[in-house]
Amino acid sequence: MGAGHRHQLYLPGDSVVHRLPPQCKLLAVFAFALVVVATPRERFWAFAVYAVLLAGVAVLARVPLPYVLRRMVIEVPFVLFAFFIPVIGLGERTTVLGLSLSVPGLWAAWNILAKATLGVVASILLAATTEPRVILLGAQRLRLPGLLVQIAMFMLRYMDVILDEMRRMRVARESRGFEARDLRHVPVIARSAGALFIRSYERGERVHLAMLSRGYDGQMPIIHDMSASVRQWGTALALPAVALATWGLTW
Repeated sequence: MGAGHRHQLYLPGDSVVHRLPPQCKLLAVFAFALVVVATPRERFWAFAVYAVLLAGVAVLARVPLPYVLRRMVIEVPFVLFAFFIPVIGLGERTTVLGLSLSVPGLWAAWNILAKATLGVVASILLAATTEPRVILLGAQRLRLPGLLVQIAMFMLRYMDVILDEMRRMRVARESRGFEARDLRHVPVIARSAGALFIRSYERGERVHLAMLSRGYDGQMPIIHDMSASVRQWGTALALPAVALATWGLTW
């Protein structure tokens, strides 16, 4: 199933990382994240090594730094939360730039920032080198529940369709002079949301019937060969393997 368009997070290329099968990259990112989470927060040098590893992957994949930084905006809520922890934390306190901060809170903030940042960057690199549709096919190859994978595929495929429907409904409302200004207009928005749900449900029924008429039996066919060689598995798992070796040195 094709999405019919290119996802905004995907950065087209022909690097070594781009050519790796999606299941290899998915497992590598998952294993890397586990190693990062299991690393003691006091091992600053280990986190530095993890950052260097991700930088090496970015260089291999030819993903520019500004591209990664722009997409790290998603981490802002974690950053704000981490900054508040030392202020409201309990226990021993220390003074930093004139502010009284909790020492355990500072450790907790560092732990959240370091691990969340590494995880976000790894996910950004995965999304930048693998199309979303292909990522889901990789998840299918890893024997994730087929029903969940298919739901995600349809969600990805029809997300833009639903958004376009929402835009058309908004234009139709505004062309009739409607402008949401206060709570009195909530019923109109609610009716629009209900109409959008009904249209989406009916569209889903039509799509399902069309699939059944074309031989759909509960499994989505895989057209392209998604198998991975031993060399490709070794290349992808080099990232978590080095991270694991670094983690082992922390104990």
